[in-house]
Amino acid sequence: MSAFSIVVYSLCAVYMVLNFKYDIQMLQQNSYRIPRYWKWLRSNIGSSWRLVDVALLFLLWSVLLDVRLSMLIIAAACLTKIWIILTRKYKKPLAFTRRVWRIYSVTALLSLGGFIAVAVCCGSRPDIWGLYPAPVITLGTLLLITILSWAVVILAVIILMPVENAINRRYWNDADRILRSMPDLTVIGITGSYGKTSTKHYLNRILSESFDVLMTPGSYNTPMGVIRTVREMMKPFNQIFICEMGAKQKGDIKEICDLVHPDMGIITAVGPMHLESFKSIENVQSTKFELADALPAGGVAVINNDFEYCANRPVNNTTALRYGVMSSDGCQYFASDVVYGPDGTTFIVNGPDGLRLPLATSLLGECNVSDLLAAVIIALRLGVPHEKIQYAVASIEQVEHRLSMARTPAGVTIIDDAFNSNPAGSKMAVDVLSHFKGGKRIIVTPGMIELGSEQKALNEKFGEYIGKGVDVVIVVGEYNREAIMAGIRKAGFKEDNLYPVASFAEAQKLLSTLLAPGDTVLYENDLPDTFK
Repeated sequence: MSAFSIVVYSLCAVYMVLNFKYDIQMLQQNSYRIPRYWKWLRSNIGSSWRLVDVALLFLLWSVLLDVRLSMLIIAAACLTKIWIILTRKYKKPLAFTRRVWRIYSVTALLSLGGFIAVAVCCGSRPDIWGLYPAPVITLGTLLLITILSWAVVILAVIILMPVENAINRRYWNDADRILRSMPDLTVIGITGSYGKTSTKHYLNRILSESFDVLMTPGSYNTPMGVIRTVREMMKPFNQIFICEMGAKQKGDIKEICDLVHPDMGIITAVGPMHLESFKSIENVQSTKFELADALPAGGVAVINNDFEYCANRPVNNTTALRYGVMSSDGCQYFASDVVYGPDGTTFIVNGPDGLRLPLATSLLGECNVSDLLAAVIIALRLGVPHEKIQYAVASIEQVEHRLSMARTPAGVTIIDDAFNSNPAGSKMAVDVLSHFKGGKRIIVTPGMIELGSEQKALNEKFGEYIGKGVDVVIVVGEYNREAIMAGIRKAGFKEDNLYPVASFAEAQKLLSTLLAPGDTVLYENDLPDTFK
């Protein structure tokens, strides 16, 4: 084999291995679940990135050019793609966890093994079956593996399933041992279609006034995230464990409850989130209420009655305390006298036995009042004094990307609600934006996702609501553009102030030409890299 061939093969092999990074990144963003990854793949398999490799393969196998020239062109293309892979930035880059390294290693071994096997078999032959020179077959195999990189990644996941199951069971048993060694630990589960992460942070801040508290960090709301929290962060002196519980399908909440055995629970909302996997709102309801069903007879379920599918679901196995902001019907606790101002919000918590607890917070929006109310109810049940609750609520800092507010030196107010938008939360965010009267009210949004068959209708409704209370609209991306713009136009919005753009970066460039002191910008949702 010539030095030229070795250099070309090596360069293309490096590209082949690096190319798997994006496929594994998308697999990770789809929770390592093959059905979800396959669903994403079906709409992205014909990407221009793959089509370039297909074109190179046809160029090679067509033998239109001298083989060495074709190899040189392919090497140049691979080198360019290597540079793109190494320099491209993503909103959520691949997290190189141990599981990712296992998948990557098996993927690389499978692909390099196949490539080397073909190279060895063809290396001593001038041509194959009298049709193609050996380098054409060898290099063509490498390109074919690259084009089918998604299939190799799926195969690696399947091969590793027994290994992953064994590792997960060992971690589960270790977490279970730790929890059983702490019989006095009070476990509080929090779930809901939205609001659970904010509620977790608020509850942690309030309870920390009286207890030693551990909460699941970030978005560690899956079984493995909870297990990792227990194994790596739980201390023998912890008194309270606040456990956020996420779900993408039925049984997810029950799986976490079977491990942590919650004593108390909060259900913040039941709404049309993840309908692509749940299929119906009734399935969402039954999954979220797996938390309430897991509570002991002496436990407490705190339930948000502002949502129909929370209010209409009975809870008979444990004490149920219901709360609301929009209405007090059927509620033991409710918020009243809610007043928004430039410095935050004030409201009163009303409860049994004539309870009236005035609170002030720097947080904005009805959704934050609702999440605070749920946290306050748990704190009251655990005996936290009123004055400590008031102090903690007043000192709570805004949760990043969840209706958090900041002001730029140029006098522009930024409202960041970019994390995981939903129908109720997006409406509340627009309501908050509408309170700012000093300058232009601008919203930047790609709309909402994972709403199943309701996707188009809910985004159109969202667009119509935007059109009634905002001055400038920037619609980002293609995924929901048609629906949002249809709703905005239905509201009679001025077409001159409606800007569809391809990306967030393009939206930022546009904003630089529109903003003036006194303006307010709301960033409502930010779709992950799996969406256009």
